[in-house]
Formats: sequence, C-alpha cells, structure tokens
Amino acid sequence: MTQGSKQDVTVRARLDELIRERDEDYASLSKLLGRNAAYIQQYIKRGIPRKLGEDDRRLLAERLQVSELELGAPTGRISQARRMKGHDKSVATYHNDADYVLIPRYDVRASAGSGTLPDDMPDETALAFQSSWARAISSGGIAALSVIQVEGDSMLPTLANGDHILIDTADTERLRDGIYVLRAEEALLVKRLSMHPSRHQITIASDNPAYASWVDCDPETIHIIGRVVWMGRQI
Repeated sequence: MTQGSKQDVTVRARLDELIRERDEDYASLSKLLGRNAAYIQQYIKRGIPRKLGEDDRRLLAERLQVSELELGAPTGRISQARRMKGHDKSVATYHNDADYVLIPRYDVRASAGSGTLPDDMPDETALAFQSSWARAISSGGIAALSVIQVEGDSMLPTLANGDHILIDTADTERLRDGIYVLRAEEALLVKRLSMHPSRHQITIASDNPAYASWVDCDPETIHIIGRVVWMGRQI
C-alpha cells in the first residue's frame, strides 16, 4: 500500500503513467539512476523512498522529456545549470510560473552568403525557451536543439545577418522542403532545400535572388547539420 501525502501519491501515479506512455520499464529507469532493478517499482508501488532525490528527479525528467514539476519538484525555485549525461550541451530548467529550458548557443555562424569557418573554440552561452514548446518543436528531444547565428545576406528577406536560429540536429533523415544548416567542407551554410517529388533530388537555394542555386543535388552528398525551426531577430 502506498504511503505519504496526497501530492506524493499523485507524483508516483504520474511517473507510472509516463513510464507506460514512453514504453519504458521500471528496471531500465532504475539502472539509469544507478540503483537496484527494483528501485523505481518500490518507489511507485510502496512509496519507498517517499520522495525522489533531486538528481534522480532530474534524470527521470530528462529521460521522459517532462518538466521536473511533474515529478514533484518544488515551485518557485531555479535549479542550477547542469551538463546532461551523454550530451555535450548544458540544459537548465527554471521552475517558476512557467517552465523553461536553456538551449546552448554556440559561437559559430552559418553563412547565408559564401560560407565562413566556425571558431576553433566556440564560447557557449544559452537562450531560454519554454520547455513544453521546445519539446513539441524538436523531433529528437530538447538535447538535440542548438542556437547559432546567421552571417551574410543570401537568405534575405527570411533571414538576416546576425539573426539567431534554432536548429533541430535530430531532424536530418526525413528531408523535406524547408531551411537547413549544411556543412560544406569546413563551412556552415544556411539554405533552403526543396525535394523533387519524383527524382528524389534536392535543390539548394537562397531566398535572395542575387545568389545562385544548386539544382538536382544527390541527397547522399549533402551533409545536413539540422533543420531550422525558429529564428530570432534584434530590432
């Protein structure tokens, strides 16, 4: 029989529901936390321990792609930035009236012109996005998102020099019409891709008509970094 407050019981029920929805199992999540195989089952079914530890809650929230608030995190508190296991990106969650994540911004630029070399040692900062929106817009989870800047004018009027763009680095296999960041040798390019409906070849184009397009490109020869899913511009 479960023990604890009504909130504790609600959190355990929500975790059990999430595990079923995500096709996870108790043992694998216990292993994720470095615990014995029965740890999560005991927590859900018997209320032992009564509450999840902060690190356990964080790891479970990242794995299940939900806010820590759903797993019992106290409101009105800001957790420290942390480095996600298995990823070289820092993601911090703000627990407030709304829940936010910090998406890393790398000091590299995707040229909207002729192409530039990324910095050897990019300085990493971050931009905050609402976590529910970030999870919905990403095809591979929040950890697959990165922010970089546009350089050049070949994507005008859609993208301008200095714009920040959010890239879904998990969205590289199911190519379809849209704006992508590509790697060409050592340069990063931001271009519009369009797929021929019958020949399965790609046109790489600039929105600025002053720049040439490359037509009938073989998708296998294109190195896709990710799909552009958002842009931000300073007025």
